[in-house]
Amino acid sequence: MQNLNKYFSYNSKVILSFFFISLALLIIDYILGHKLSKFLSLRRGSIINPMTYIRMITNTLVSKDWNHFRSNFIYILLLGPMLEEKYGSITILKMILITSVVSSIIVLIFSDKGALGASDVTFMMIVLSSVVNIQGGKIPITLVLIVLFYVADEVVKQILHLNDNISHLAHLAGALCGFIFGFYIF
Repeated sequence: MQNLNKYFSYNSKVILSFFFISLALLIIDYILGHKLSKFLSLRRGSIINPMTYIRMITNTLVSKDWNHFRSNFIYILLLGPMLEEKYGSITILKMILITSVVSSIIVLIFSDKGALGASDVTFMMIVLSSVVNIQGGKIPITLVLIVLFYVADEVVKQILHLNDNISHLAHLAGALCGFIFGFYIF
């Protein structure tokens, strides 16, 4: 173990922990025949059922399959360490938790679909990383392009009500959280 510490740095505690917890859950889910992801994913339920509130967090930790996991964590591993370095570990953890809860509430209120995966956090980080470069109150062109390419695409998909088993509403909620974090809160 000491040799590993000589060559590797656990450089982003929250992001790497998020990655490894989600990876472990993905492996366990495969072993259990996808029963774990079904149990931890967000779905309509009674507001007095404590699992409804627990699933507002756990749905972000589980993925449908390897491709779903990989597509989210490519962005999270790319953007997360930079954001964690800028805002700090505690703040980035709060952002992840708030994004998960906010997107879960929005999905539960406005959609009949459930939610599963870290896409909301991915979109939060995509937008937040574009907001990071605001200087002198000027809007960065990169933010405009991110909104055009990622967020507008999700709005169109949400309006068209595509039957692709993807919660585009969760993506939009994550993007909204990233925008709010970047401009108003942190």
